[in-house]
Amino acid sequence: MRNAYSVETVRAAERELMARLPEGALMARAAAGLAAVCAELLARRRGRVYGSRVVLLAGPGDNGGDALYAGARLARRGAAVTAVPMDPARIHPGGLAALRAAGGRVAESVPARADLVLDGLTGIGGRGGLRPAAAALVERIPAGALVVAVDLPSGVDADTGEVAGPAVSADVTVTFGAYKPGLLIDPGASRAGAVRLVPIGLELPDRAELEALQHADVARLLPLPGASSDKYRRGVVGVVAGSEQYPGAAVLAVAGALRGCAGAVRYVGPAAEAVLARYPEVLVGRGRVQAWVVGPGLGSGRAAEVERALADRDVPVLVDADGLRGLDPEVVRARRAATLLTPHAGEAAALLGVAREEVEAGRLAAVRELAGRYGAAVLLKGSTTLVASGGGGGGGVGVVRVNPTGTPWLATAGSGDVLSGLAGALLAGGLSGADAGAVAAYLHGLAGRFAAGALAAGGTAAGGAPVVAQEVAAALPEAWRSVRAA
Repeated sequence: MRNAYSVETVRAAERELMARLPEGALMARAAAGLAAVCAELLARRRGRVYGSRVVLLAGPGDNGGDALYAGARLARRGAAVTAVPMDPARIHPGGLAALRAAGGRVAESVPARADLVLDGLTGIGGRGGLRPAAAALVERIPAGALVVAVDLPSGVDADTGEVAGPAVSADVTVTFGAYKPGLLIDPGASRAGAVRLVPIGLELPDRAELEALQHADVARLLPLPGASSDKYRRGVVGVVAGSEQYPGAAVLAVAGALRGCAGAVRYVGPAAEAVLARYPEVLVGRGRVQAWVVGPGLGSGRAAEVERALADRDVPVLVDADGLRGLDPEVVRARRAATLLTPHAGEAAALLGVAREEVEAGRLAAVRELAGRYGAAVLLKGSTTLVASGGGGGGGVGVVRVNPTGTPWLATAGSGDVLSGLAGALLAGGLSGADAGAVAAYLHGLAGRFAAGALAAGGTAAGGAPVVAQEVAAALPEAWRSVRAA
């Protein structure tokens, strides 16, 4: 599990550690890790550190001090290091002295050329966007330079990932002690580039503000058949989807459900002929199920279908797409079984009564608000998919999970229908709403990468090529095998 902690939690852990260490030891640890990553990057880029041109954008706080001390280490290895302070009167004195002693220099303006730029302007304490002096330095970052953010790209909110105005776009972010939520949630995540964690000895609580599942976590949650399993013990998922206008949504939702480890899929709707033509193993018509998926391609005028599914309080229900229109929070909160809502940003905005742009800018706040308001698990789809578990009648919200898999190629028609079917099957297999949503998002994102050819050697994200939703569904078995083999 990759855990991310709030600024308040990280600061408290830093204070406790600093009380036990000699003065300056914690910053020295951070600077050493930062310099090591920069040296590695320069070696890849130029073959060596010696002779590299390094620019430090140094803010007035500890973040600037980390950059200066790291710059001093690089200067001692032969790099030409230039520090550009945001405010010369407030530059970190110890870091400045170390840099000058190592042969580094200070300049009033950003050099026109650089191999690597260290962003040490604001760090995790920054709020509300960059000040004009910092924004002016960011604008002057030389084209082609490798940009490394110190702890967090300046201009990104560490707790939420929100970006208010200009912000640094880093190629790599070196973060200290713990991941921060803003590094994992868009729009901040898209500014962070590749994130490298440098341990500095922080003692952090077991409960994090944000979690990101890894292969091993997903493997432990998968509902797998046993020797005594039959199709009914494995779970039957009912799919209420599709319409005369959108029959393909039914086919795609069923495709996802069939690959979600359910023993059987039962389809209810007007697209039975299209579903059976593609998947003859599907059962047609109402009957006993262990979970319902309601909404993909349902069209207007079929609210009764959603009401009927939600009325059975003891059967888990996933509500997606058209099923989310006019959804009554009180009806959802009254249910005893799990409910999983899977909106995209536009649907989430409609449920919250706000503009879509507000949801996109504050995804973490939006998913928490929805989960609390409906007392349900919520999977907020998007460039970074978030899953929050509702607290039922109490209105509380558990730990939010961020999905680390996926590819921009998944932004294609029908992809969300496949995801809904997959998550519904996992509900039928016995997973909680939050677990079903998080595992489905993980497998779906991984399948998207496989389908697009967007996995490089070692499992890292690569470029890829366009895919259609059917190909994502077809790649789900490969995603399962990949997770279980880890």
